[in-house]
Amino acid sequence: MKYILLIYHDEQAWSQLTEAERQEIYREYGQLREQLASNGKFLTGGQLQPAATAGTVRVRNGKQMVTDGPFAETREQIGGFFMIEANDFNEAAGIAAQIPSARTGSIEIRAVLERARPTAA
Repeated sequence: MKYILLIYHDEQAWSQLTEAERQEIYREYGQLREQLASNGKFLTGGQLQPAATAGTVRVRNGKQMVTDGPFAETREQIGGFFMIEANDFNEAAGIAAQIPSARTGSIEIRAVLERARPTAA
């Protein structure tokens, strides 16, 4: 089963880290990605630009509205994601616990709804 692990962190705390501290965290991420990929568990992932670069789209009564920033006002923002393959939620939680940002932020685990694709006629 596929899971997306949404990585939340405090952008202000991240910006206060030294470059050496950030590089160490990136190194840990790289090691985890390599480990998961070698086991066929890592599908894709990436770091996101800061929330200040985000926009939110809503459609109400057929009219599109775009606002700056993320929809939710929270202390933690989505900083990135991992898409993984895991046997069950418990395995996904074990992988999520290895993500470096779990030590200072949080990792939301969501199973990906897989639907059968229509066959070509």
